[in-house]
Order: sequence, then structure tokens, then C-alpha cells
Amino acid sequence: MTRAGRAPTEAVIAVDEFGEEREVNVAGEFPLTLKVDDREVVTLMTLGTHPEELSLGYLRNQRLVETIEDVRSVEVDWDREQVKVTTTHGQGIIDWENKLSKRTITTGCAQGTVFSCTLDKLYDIRLTGIQIKQSTIYGLLSNIASFNELYKKAGAVHGCALCHGEKVLSFVEDVGRHNAADAISGRMWLDQIRGEDKIFYTTGRLTSEIVMKTAHMGISVLLSRSGITQMGRELARDLGVTMIARAKGKHFLVYQGVENVIFDSIPRRKSQRDPAAILQSETAT
Repeated sequence: MTRAGRAPTEAVIAVDEFGEEREVNVAGEFPLTLKVDDREVVTLMTLGTHPEELSLGYLRNQRLVETIEDVRSVEVDWDREQVKVTTTHGQGIIDWENKLSKRTITTGCAQGTVFSCTLDKLYDIRLTGIQIKQSTIYGLLSNIASFNELYKKAGAVHGCALCHGEKVLSFVEDVGRHNAADAISGRMWLDQIRGEDKIFYTTGRLTSEIVMKTAHMGISVLLSRSGITQMGRELARDLGVTMIARAKGKHFLVYQGVENVIFDSIPRRKSQRDPAAILQSETAT
């Protein structure tokens, strides 16, 4: 497997509100055409930092390749803007025409795509929900704040993370949240990491596409600082995914799976005052 990740940003000159030139960083965006045994599957627009993992995760989450053992090699060639995946059997994607016969354009940045085979196998998944403590949510949100370096530097990207409890195991940023999710999935596939006891975090909205991807990873807890869609919520309910969104600081909303959340660290409401402070105030007057 090649290690052909690109630099995530490029320095450019912009003019600010004072009419003065400033050197700033912008996020990269490159086309990467995915080929399986020399047959073109899709062109992804990506930051380019994790092209091998992205390609593998895409094939896994779309259910186009069933196991990592079916993959012989992954080679990225940025001069040709392509990544070549070679299978062990050399037959490309098994049942190619049927699997790629129907495509659904999703809400993913740069027009994500879901193939019919992805949807056909979705309800074969049976997730085992895990419980998550409110204090764990707060701890994870605090820890993850230090990982958004590219967003702080250049903006224009989404971040996704694979987490175990409060610990961030892997964090990936890309121009679309679906790319970042696929890259994490690809790394999990390579390292044989199971998802049953993991939490998936994203800075982006929780749509049906993100629910599908995390379900294919075997992850049953979704956490986002953004909002959700109704279809995402309905799919999460059907698959047994705990969906927590609008999560920032001490605030979050559980849209699905509240029975799996242990409220062990309920914050004081802003309207509530410390009884000791009240007594002190009354004594002073």
C-alpha cells in the first residue's frame, strides 16, 4: 500500500477588509478516481491526506468489497489523479452490474453517492447498543477540541473521530464529512478494529448517509456538534443507533436512544443560583 497523503493546506494571498494583503492557508481539494482492477468506480473530491484509507473505507461502506482479505494492493498516483485497488481474485467488484445499477445522490458534500447494494444489505445489520455516560460525553467533547487543527488553520473542512470512551483513537479531516468517515472506516478495516464499543464523532450533520456508514462500521453511538435530518433519525431508530447532536460544551440533545444515555452529570441551569450565594446576599442586605 502506498503512503501518498498530500499536505492538507496551501498558502495563498488574500485581501482583508482593510484592503491589505495577508498570507492565509486554504484547504486542499483534489479529484481522486477510484479504480478496482482497472475499472472505474467513482471520482471523489478529497483533501488528499488519507487517500488509501479513504478508498478502502469507501469500498467497505458501500459494500462493494466484502472483506479486507479481498484486497491485494492499493496504489495512489496523484499525477494521474487516481487510486488503483487490485483484488486478490482479479475479478474486480463481484456482481458489478447489479451492485452499481442504481445510484442515489445523497446530501453529502460534493454530492455523495449510495449504491443499491449498500441499501439492500443495510437492514442485515443488527447493532448492539452500548450505554454512554453524560460525563463521558462531556469528557470526549473536551478532549476532541484539540484535534480540529486544520479547521482552525484553514476552515472549509469537516472532522470525524473514532473514540473509545473519552479517548480519541483516530481523527480525520476532509472536505466532506463522508470522506472523513470513509477514511476512518478504511483504517478500522486495515487494523481489524471492531466498532461495537466505539463512539463515532463528527463535526457535520447526522444524515441518513452518516448513519449508514457508521452502521456498516458496527458503531451504535453517533455524536455530532451539528444537527440531524429526519431521515437520519428514522434510520437510526430502525438500526438501533443512539443519536446525540448539537453537542458542544455542556449542551447536547439526544434525538434517538435516550435509554442508552446515563445522566450522571446534569449541569445546573443558568436560572439556578447557589443557595450559599443567595444566603450571603440576603445577609449582606
